Amino acid sequence: MTLNIRLSLRDWDYITPIVVGDVTSPRLTLDIERVGTLTMQVAFDGAEISFSRYCEQRFNGDDSLVGVPNFIMRGFRHRCIITAKNSSVRSLADLAGKNIGVTGWRDSGTVWTRAAARREGVGIEDAMWYAGRLTEAHPVTDRLGGYGRPGRIEAAPGERPMVELLQAGELDAVFTPFMPKGFFDKDSLLRPVLDDYRAAEVAYFKAVGYVPGMHLIGLKAELVSKHPWIVDEVSRMLDESKRLWLEKREKYADTTPWIIDELRRCSADLLPTWNDSGLSANEAMIRDFASELYEQKILPRLLSPTELFAVQS
Repeated sequence: MTLNIRLSLRDWDYITPIVVGDVTSPRLTLDIERVGTLTMQVAFDGAEISFSRYCEQRFNGDDSLVGVPNFIMRGFRHRCIITAKNSSVRSLADLAGKNIGVTGWRDSGTVWTRAAARREGVGIEDAMWYAGRLTEAHPVTDRLGGYGRPGRIEAAPGERPMVELLQAGELDAVFTPFMPKGFFDKDSLLRPVLDDYRAAEVAYFKAVGYVPGMHLIGLKAELVSKHPWIVDEVSRMLDESKRLWLEKREKYADTTPWIIDELRRCSADLLPTWNDSGLSANEAMIRDFASELYEQKILPRLLSPTELFAVQS
């Protein structure tokens, strides 16, 4: 008998083979619900969740979710640091002593971006930090999450959009997972801090050996208790979906004029295992992320990979 479970995920293109039925399992059917915003209050059997929030849950003794170490969202963060087009900031080291905005203090991507800056000598104590909304279209919410410190980590002045603050010169840079509308236009007033962020990211990969993971799959613990095999099967189906999607991207390369060159460069610059799932394949990355949560004072204790993914062999 096939078990049917519902997962809520963002619109990642590589889950298309699962959605259209090209990837199947004799034991498991995945019913995918599309969401635009992540939450740790999982309404279905499982969901895409924040790595940072998951670590916090585990630290607080909340074991209601079982993490599947299949990182559904990965990405380098050097490209996620933006500034005004006329800014003099051209390197991560240039951020020392500057005013930096973030879209969420404890967000997984922000943790990784600060980790990249820390490798270049710019830690939390070396800059002034502001958490706020990126643009006028984004809601005014608490983006500090209880981690504010007057004089060091504060809410954006007057809750003004950080793009506006950048253009006014009140912020020197912003860490953001997604670019504001118009960022890629030829006449944009904003730009990446790094002129060649790709080279910086390749160097980072060669130094650490992984592409940072931000989101993973969380399954409800009671479901895993009844059917422990679903952790591996969900992961297997996601892996197969990614493999098949990439295979089709290489064949149907007309989505953008140079996508085939991008795929070639990825093969040249990254190891073939860069997107592998599982605890052993991701242990170094998980350990480094746990270390950053501790060093950045988001968690008061260093968590081990086995604490976070105890059910995985």
